[in-house]
Amino acid sequence: MPLKLMFITNDKHVAKIAERNGVDWIFVDLEINGKEKRQGHLDTVISGHDIEDVRAIKSVLSTSKLLVRANPIYEGSKDEIDKIIQYGSDIIMLPYFKYKEEVETFIDYVAGRAKVCLLLETPQAVEKIDSILRIPGIDYVHIGLNDLHLGYGMKFLFELLADGTVERICNKIREYNLPYGFGGIARLGKGALEAEYILGEHYRLGSSMVILSRSFLNTSLITDLADIEKEFTQGVRQIREYEAFLKGQDQEFFAYNKKIVSEKVDKIIKGL
Repeated sequence: MPLKLMFITNDKHVAKIAERNGVDWIFVDLEINGKEKRQGHLDTVISGHDIEDVRAIKSVLSTSKLLVRANPIYEGSKDEIDKIIQYGSDIIMLPYFKYKEEVETFIDYVAGRAKVCLLLETPQAVEKIDSILRIPGIDYVHIGLNDLHLGYGMKFLFELLADGTVERICNKIREYNLPYGFGGIARLGKGALEAEYILGEHYRLGSSMVILSRSFLNTSLITDLADIEKEFTQGVRQIREYEAFLKGQDQEFFAYNKKIVSEKVDKIIKGL
């Protein structure tokens, strides 16, 4: 199966273009609580999406699923989750949890009305991964490299890929027969660590989903809808073509790809 592709947007026109070009999950991002404090010094996106965006984006989708990232568990979580579901979310993501009790509360609030995706992005949650993954009601797990590399005191998010952390987590999730993915990718040939090497690791590790990152398409820089359409058409086609190539490769290829990833990450870290 090809990777499920996710794209973060609250723009109805961009959502339709993404859907038309084969993006599987359109991603509305409501997470704001604590995020500025954790990631404000990084070149990452704090989306500023609004609960009304959930309803707006749902109204234009016909084939893509709507994924909504909620806030970490807080006093308003039940009301927030109820509204997200009422407005049409197919999948709800819980970010930045540390303890199994937060996951249990989240699943209890969702109450089977939507699919549950955990965003595994704290060292504390990784430590307790078995007790978390045993909880009934989890549908997907995505490994969030931005916060997780910060939690481990690393300089570059793909250090987690090079040092085997992502592999260990993927192996553990696989024991529970849950679909999983990690991180995001740019266009092929782009990114500090080029997307094709990351895709090779997705296939080696049995991943089933990835986010198309801001490096894939930055809609604050490219605003013309015709240009956005062109970027999606070309970018997604290149990913799918490279996936078809990867499906035909042997273990030797993936071992070599892993070696290249480690070398490139090491070079990037030394340059920081």
